Amino acid sequence: MGVITKIAIQQKRVDRYNIDIDGQYAFSADEAVLIEFNLKKGQTLTEEDIARIGLRDGVQRGVNTAINFLSMRMRSEKEVRDYLKKKEIDQEAHEEIMERLGAMGYLNDEQFADAYIKTQIQTTEKGPAVILRELKEKGIRDDTAASLMEQFTVEAQVEKAGVLFEKALKKYKKDSAFLQQKKAEQLILTKGYSAAVMKKAANALEPDEEAEQEALMHQAEKAHRRYRALEAREYRQKMKTALYRKGFDLTDIDRAINRLLEEEER
Repeated sequence: MGVITKIAIQQKRVDRYNIDIDGQYAFSADEAVLIEFNLKKGQTLTEEDIARIGLRDGVQRGVNTAINFLSMRMRSEKEVRDYLKKKEIDQEAHEEIMERLGAMGYLNDEQFADAYIKTQIQTTEKGPAVILRELKEKGIRDDTAASLMEQFTVEAQVEKAGVLFEKALKKYKKDSAFLQQKKAEQLILTKGYSAAVMKKAANALEPDEEAEQEALMHQAEKAHRRYRALEAREYRQKMKTALYRKGFDLTDIDRAINRLLEEEER
């Protein structure tokens, strides 16, 4: 038991106060806690009183910490809980902190998940599987995430996957159409789209015969420089093997080889 002899505002935190008991610093408290317990100079406090004040202050500090964290963007309940642990907020205060945040309208996992899905659809290339995995990591219930994911329609998925497909084809334009297709398909699957959506996106694109021939000649010229010194039969065999492994058609390969040899003779 002791008597409050001084209450002073902290220099760096104007919302917190230092409390002295019997002439010595005893503890600090948030302004809201100060008001709640009506703390004032001359007031007598027991050890139990100080313990209750400390618990309430821990809750208030946690609420303030969480609100600051939430001020940057929406967060899931799990993200907030993890942040409270990181900031070493007293574990006993966590449940009350979460309840107060919920009552104040700061926490709603369904609203968070809905906003998160909309943002990912509008600003990223991610497919449903990746978005669902990220929501799970953020503590969103599977049934909630699955229900809200219905807004990402198959039509929208095919459209986004088609854009990805075209980008991949351009990136690998020096490869054969076969390899371009495989690499593009792998990219789409990695981004979180289903095989069915990937196939629909691929089928919607028209094959580019001119680009295929350009890619073939690019690879054929590289192989030609490597094998041009070989005997004719070995040269053809090496050329065919190298280009076939890259996914080009054998008939087109023969044409490319003949064209290179004709140019060599000129």
